[in-house]
Amino acid sequence: MMVVVGATVAVLVVAAVLGLVRLYTATDDASVAAVSDLLYFCAVGIIVMGALAAGSSIVFDVAAIASLVGILATVALSRILTRGRR
Repeated sequence: MMVVVGATVAVLVVAAVLGLVRLYTATDDASVAAVSDLLYFCAVGIIVMGALAAGSSIVFDVAAIASLVGILATVALSRILTRGRR
C-alpha cells in the first residue's frame, strides 16, 4: 500500500513541478488560471495521500470540501475572464 501512495505522491509532485514551470512561462490569464488550478488540486491530492498513509479519516472530509471550493474558484475565475459572457 505504501508503494502505491509513494508512487502517487511522486507523480503529483512531478505534475506540480511541471505546472510551476508552465506558470512562469504562461503568457495569458487563462493559462495562469488553469495551471494554478492544477497546482491546487495537486496539493489536495498530496494531502489526501499523506492522510491515507497516516490512516486519518477526517482529512478526507476536509479534502472533499477543499475540492468543492477549488471548483467554485475555477468557475468564478472563468466568469471573470470571460466578463460574464456565457
